Amino acid sequence: MDIYEDERTVSRADLAAWLRQVASQLETGKVFYGAAGSIAVADQVHCELEIEQEGKDEFSIEIEFSWVNPKAAAPAEAAQEAEQADEAESAETDADEEPAAITSSPAA
Repeated sequence: MDIYEDERTVSRADLAAWLRQVASQLETGKVFYGAAGSIAVADQVHCELEIEQEGKDEFSIEIEFSWVNPKAAAPAEAAQEAEQADEAESAETDADEEPAAITSSPAA
């Protein structure tokens, strides 16, 4: 599902300025797009850079960033931590319920 797409021809200087603007937004953790859209950026981001020669005189550079929504990751991590706590508690309860070792003493 596309959220936003923009395609245009710009000067090299304008492209560099736009990339600096995107880089500054990435540092803040929120990238703005369109008239009033924005998207939160996670602390850890997967990055891809692809450079292709598509013809004798045609080249392309593709830069792609992907990440898990920081808000979605937090509940998943909390659920995982709760599950681990339940497992630890269950293990402690099982240890408490083990019967004491039976020792036999010789009859006198």
